[in-house]
Amino acid sequence: MHVVAVDDGYRVAGDATFDVNAGDLCVKGFTAAATLRHPERLATPLVREDGVLRAASWDEALDRAAEGFRGIAARHGDDANAVFGSGALTNEKAYALGKFARLALRTSRFDYNGRFCMSSAAAAVNRSLGVDRGLPFPLAWLGETSCLLVAGGNPLATMPPLARYLDSQRVRGTSIVIDPRCTEFAAAATLHLQPAPGTDAILAVGLLHVLIAERLVDAEYIAARTRGFDAVRRIAEREEPARVERRTGVEAEAIVAAARMLAAAPNAIVLTARGVEQHANGTDTVNAFVNLALALGLPGRAHSGFGTLTGQGNGQGGRELGQKSDQLPGYRRADDPQARAHVAAVWGVAPEALGCAGERGFELLSSVGKAVRGMLVVASNPVVSAPNASAIRAAFAKAEHLVVCDFFASETTEYAHVVLPALQWAEESGTMTNLEGRVLLRERVVEGPEGSRSDLAILRALALRLGRPQAACDAEPEAVFDELRRATAGGPADYAGVTYARLRGGERLQWPVATVDHPGTPVMFATDFPTADGRARFIAVEPVTTAEVPDADYPWYFTTGRVREHYLSGTQTRRVEVLSRAVPQPYVEMHSRLAALVGVGEGGRVKISSRRGAVALQTKITDRIRYDTLFAPFHWGGALTVNDLVDARSDPSSAMPAFKACAVRLERLPNE
Repeated sequence: MHVVAVDDGYRVAGDATFDVNAGDLCVKGFTAAATLRHPERLATPLVREDGVLRAASWDEALDRAAEGFRGIAARHGDDANAVFGSGALTNEKAYALGKFARLALRTSRFDYNGRFCMSSAAAAVNRSLGVDRGLPFPLAWLGETSCLLVAGGNPLATMPPLARYLDSQRVRGTSIVIDPRCTEFAAAATLHLQPAPGTDAILAVGLLHVLIAERLVDAEYIAARTRGFDAVRRIAEREEPARVERRTGVEAEAIVAAARMLAAAPNAIVLTARGVEQHANGTDTVNAFVNLALALGLPGRAHSGFGTLTGQGNGQGGRELGQKSDQLPGYRRADDPQARAHVAAVWGVAPEALGCAGERGFELLSSVGKAVRGMLVVASNPVVSAPNASAIRAAFAKAEHLVVCDFFASETTEYAHVVLPALQWAEESGTMTNLEGRVLLRERVVEGPEGSRSDLAILRALALRLGRPQAACDAEPEAVFDELRRATAGGPADYAGVTYARLRGGERLQWPVATVDHPGTPVMFATDFPTADGRARFIAVEPVTTAEVPDADYPWYFTTGRVREHYLSGTQTRRVEVLSRAVPQPYVEMHSRLAALVGVGEGGRVKISSRRGAVALQTKITDRIRYDTLFAPFHWGGALTVNDLVDARSDPSSAMPAFKACAVRLERLPNE
């Protein structure tokens, strides 16, 4: 995109020469410049004194931040400090943050908000296909495939620039959407399947049953390129369509039709997104859909494959460059001795200095005020975005030392002891990596507020104040990227051959890029998979429902999601007038029959209660959702924190909480 100066600030325009979106931007993209000179920008550091945040100099704020971490480590040990990062950070900042956690704080306790986004998909494809890249094929293939199955995704709301690909695909082929809501995207599909929330793994295994029973699997591909099919087949054989209908609510005839549609297509793509991933069994659910793709012989074929839709601005790069305690830069495993030796050599330390993996996601956040006494939060708002959010607020209220780096005050900064004002996207350079593994260079085009600093400069200053110069990355993004290239060299996500010069020269590079003359890797798996024997793995998945199902006390399903106008916890988008005016507050979407049962009409108020909390919302009545299911967007905090309801029980492999299905009850409230 381009940023253009205008009389009252800046505006954003799409770049028609960029081949990923041809200049198309969503409404959030077109309005992004509104935050650059917003009057509520944080423009000076803040420190808490007598319970109140007051303005401070940078020296005072940085000294206070470092002294707090140093004192906690001295009293309670290094692991009493923690770090929580973000999928919105550039690659350089994600890399520097992981290095800071390991070497400056010397803590094993660090993670990022991508744990609540892409972690189930990442865990699933790593154990099945050997590497996690959202799309291991070009994005353009989405518009060129004969059949597209999207499970748990609503890209017209969450990724509107994909619309041109989806429109093209709809003209040339068939499409299947799996979603308990009949969204605009689902309504346009050839076939829409509406399972009960949390039953997606059962449905995927049921689809595989039909393929096996009707001999529609690619037996040659299975024999030549995979392992583990027999165990998967034995499970699928018992999940015949009538049984799956009883367990999911999807009609047996529709299950058969969907399986046949996939098998009949000369090429096909299977995609998953948050709707099937954000469950306590999200990893297994994704693997059930990967199994479906492998049985059809899709990965590695032209205009075919399996992929996952990214959820954050740098959702791909953010999870492969080391800001999670169980991973090292380049998507290396932190428990791999060779990987540890490589990264340690780049950093000039002994492998033992890299520490070990600590708690993940909700477990880490809920440890604040207990095992975790101090925490650095960068570009995240976990007291709104975490599951069972009221528990996280209670934990943060007990923190001895909370340091937050951000460019707006948020619900999380209300608990901070030090707030460090950061620069925004247009005010600093850096790279990001999109869902197809394409590394994108974003150049600085405007000056930030005088009192703000880049996250890189902040991390460097903190590392030096902590007396850990080996942990201090350069403050210049290109220098950090050059170090990042060395650290990722030879890893699954190899950036070694990517340079700022190549990106500035217009090259479109998709990792792995092993050398400076390597053209990049648009298509993966064409000949083999990056596993020990070059074969993909079928993963035997026991098809079960989600962790929490409706009962007599809490008789309805509740699920959360996004709307087109807002993003994540809404810290930015709620401050953009045109977006806030379009959707000023959350609502609960419910079927007209359920609304009649409760005795509430359009715009009425209901109290929704789960075993963890309650929230009062206005109603939006529709016939385009399952009768037994409620939906609400989660972009607001305070009394409107929808995630107060959400079940924090997590997937054992990915630590993904069950955002997309919990049990609730309803109570009609008088209109105010």
